[in-house]
Amino acid sequence: MDLSRIPCGSGEFPGGKADGWYIYSLAVAKVAYYDWSIDWVSAAPDGFTRPVIGINGQWPPPEVHIDKGDRVIARVYNNLGNQSTGIHWHGLYQRGSQTMDGPSGISQCPIAPNGTFTYDFEVSLVDFPARRLLTRAKVNQAGTYWYHSHNQGQYPDGLRAPFIVHDAAAPYAGKYDEEFTLTMTDWYHEQMPVLLHQYESTSDQSTTDNGITAPVPDTGLLNDQVDAKIKMQPGKTYLVHMICHSNYAGVMIWFEGHNFTVVEVDGVYTEEAYVGAKNIRLAPGQRWTFLVEARPDASANYAIFATLDVNMLFPPLGLPYFGFAGNMSAWLVYDETKPLPPVPTFYAFDFFDDWSLIPYDREPILEPNHQIVMDTGFQNINGITRAVINNVTYLTQKVPSLYTAATVGAEYSSNPEVYGQVNPFILNYGETVEIVVNNNHNNLHPWHIHGHDFQVIQRGDPNVGPFSGYWANISSTPLKRDTIMANKNSNVVIRFKADNPGVWAFHCHIEWHIDSGLMATLVEAPDYISRDVKIPEDQIQVCKDYGMGYAGNAAGNTQNVLDLTGSNSQVQAYAQGAMYPPAQDFYKRKRSTLGVSPASPLMNHPRRSRS
Repeated sequence: MDLSRIPCGSGEFPGGKADGWYIYSLAVAKVAYYDWSIDWVSAAPDGFTRPVIGINGQWPPPEVHIDKGDRVIARVYNNLGNQSTGIHWHGLYQRGSQTMDGPSGISQCPIAPNGTFTYDFEVSLVDFPARRLLTRAKVNQAGTYWYHSHNQGQYPDGLRAPFIVHDAAAPYAGKYDEEFTLTMTDWYHEQMPVLLHQYESTSDQSTTDNGITAPVPDTGLLNDQVDAKIKMQPGKTYLVHMICHSNYAGVMIWFEGHNFTVVEVDGVYTEEAYVGAKNIRLAPGQRWTFLVEARPDASANYAIFATLDVNMLFPPLGLPYFGFAGNMSAWLVYDETKPLPPVPTFYAFDFFDDWSLIPYDREPILEPNHQIVMDTGFQNINGITRAVINNVTYLTQKVPSLYTAATVGAEYSSNPEVYGQVNPFILNYGETVEIVVNNNHNNLHPWHIHGHDFQVIQRGDPNVGPFSGYWANISSTPLKRDTIMANKNSNVVIRFKADNPGVWAFHCHIEWHIDSGLMATLVEAPDYISRDVKIPEDQIQVCKDYGMGYAGNAAGNTQNVLDLTGSNSQVQAYAQGAMYPPAQDFYKRKRSTLGVSPASPLMNHPRRSRS
């Protein structure tokens, strides 16, 4: 693939100028410069016109392709007018660039309207210098990733796209002729601030996770459209990057007449695993990469069938698939003059189990010396259904947690109290950490970690209850990925090496649940952070523009960091998502400005009935 000309935006670049297309070459690696304006755009991917969040006036946002070893500089300008924003680079470790990870309230402040944030990081391999672990470093990563807003429930309104890192030395290099990306997502006609208010406010608790369901998507999309068509050529082998962008529902997908071989999951190379004609199940946040052989001739076209996971959407009702609005179809087109085949009816699914995958590097099972147990579920707090970890719901604080770690001093950065009610867990550098997640809830939860991938030691079947001991047949080379589904009323056990100093989120990747508090904060090597991490001046300005603190404990106290007076410890009586300014009560806003730019001519619309 020729990466010398990729749409990158336009603008001034240190030592040159980005004209919207060029990636600038340095002596060893290239610099991919992106100048992005986050905008409101009108789109109708399923025929229903609504405001969506795009980039540079276009939606879907641009798909990014870079090479391993490249440096990425993305200048992000918030042109939304009525919402804050931010970008998370999903799956990238951000070694040495901890302030670039992107989740608001953890590694940065939200970008206020008319504000700018410049992300600057590298994607390659370099060992940390022994004396200073937090100098700019590169990460040994390639494969399938994506970028998305990680700001107060925003990305389901459209701010997300693939981020593909190419590797000339990949184990499957030379085994394919062409490649394409296939995204899948649930899709809502209403905008997230309104839906979050329905889900999290005392005045409108119309749906809850303890009742029937969170707000239900109106449809599903493949490549952000319905009835997508993918051009195929007989005899070729394709590398297929699959990404689940969903807010809520996982996705099952099936390809007619084509067999697949897995070569990567979540940016981790695997030994080649033949899938055959089995169904693939992707949880929100997960990625799979496959080799697929095209048919030998162009005598027919073939169907792709996908469906939103009804087991997640409707537990325990078990609604039937027939006529389900979450059913999706697309086609592999060999000959445009030939008819498209009908999509078959499924009466049962035969899933390929990722548990059988073996990492290509065959990393031996890690032996832990630090275990963390997280009992997760939902509780009614002040009349609002909130997610909890060990009976505590996550609440965003007045200072981003990474900034707290960097500014309270080495004496206090290892004290979890200074971080406030963010479910903080302190990890010492070099520890092998085991996290046990007990899912005490009648639904599935995809757990995603920032700053790492992890070994999956075991994953309980549905309804086996909390962790009660290790299996006898644990793999000596466990599956590795960065997002794993925990079955309902069950448990999952993961392990990783604490070798990446930073403050990293560990959370369920269902956006409703992130916003309702199903998130923990991993404060990794805080002594190194307090010594080496300096908050850039332009990021401090972002905090000032938003009206958020950038130093001190969770309350912004820099004098007595053990005094948490003023930190956020109470669940608010309303939810507003990313609306700006952030302090206004939902009902004090005019309904017509909730989810659209004040300058937009677009009108809001009634919520479609779920009957």
